[in-house]
Amino acid sequence: MSKMDQRRYSDASLGKRLQRNTGRAIADFNMIGDGDRVMVCLSGGKDSYTLLNMLMALQKRAPVHFDLMAVNLDQKQPGFPEHVLPEYLDQFDIPFHVIEQDTYSVVKRVIPEGRTTCGLCSRLRRGALYNFASENGVTRIALGHHRDDIIETLFLNLFNGGRIKAMPPKLLSDDGQNVVIRPLAYCTEEDIARYAETKKFPIIPCDLCGTQPKLQRQQIKSMLSEWKRAHPGRIENIFRAISHVSPSQLADHELFDFINLGNDSHEPAGSPGLLIPDGRIHGEMKPTRV
Repeated sequence: MSKMDQRRYSDASLGKRLQRNTGRAIADFNMIGDGDRVMVCLSGGKDSYTLLNMLMALQKRAPVHFDLMAVNLDQKQPGFPEHVLPEYLDQFDIPFHVIEQDTYSVVKRVIPEGRTTCGLCSRLRRGALYNFASENGVTRIALGHHRDDIIETLFLNLFNGGRIKAMPPKLLSDDGQNVVIRPLAYCTEEDIARYAETKKFPIIPCDLCGTQPKLQRQQIKSMLSEWKRAHPGRIENIFRAISHVSPSQLADHELFDFINLGNDSHEPAGSPGLLIPDGRIHGEMKPTRV
């Protein structure tokens, strides 16, 4: 087999692996059902392009019918190439909408020079997307976060927020109106980057925050990259741990009923009872909200 043939075979295997992992995540978390109207959030980055491609491919052979629509939030960043996404999407038979909201000026006005802008920027983006989804009959909001994003968020919250918290593959908004899904939850950033290169996606860089070299997420990313080189399999184990949580082996008394553990008037010792906010013991946790 020639090197070119090997590359073609490798590229084909990569696409199949991404589709398989995307389909598995959708099935594991029941992300998309019959009749769903899925809004794919396109930023112009490698992740969102890959997300759209995966969902379009799966839509053709899915056992259920669902509709796709692509949405981009124009944050009015200076120099943003407004023509790129419409020209790219012209080749596909999929509805496309642009939400115009000047979050750029808000972030620049509120956040001091040199400080991280991501927190406020993401909240403003989320609000704009939620509003559009509610007004346009969207039943699922699909974001392009992948496995590495989820792991990085875990350590960001652990090191800087004092919480064991990551990004769930599926969540419900605080108002109960929007369901957010992350179909790439099982896909690695390395695979997505290679796939984007193969497909020659017209990548649009984020000039608002991409030039901040001291972002805490970048520091976490560097730490995980070093672990990956020095300890093969460690990253996979971290993600596996996120999916296999033992509340009784931690120390959150609001999550696990330590107070009544072993009390005969309540549940037997060792019972895996979980608490929900009103204090009642319940067999499973409520849907994650954001």
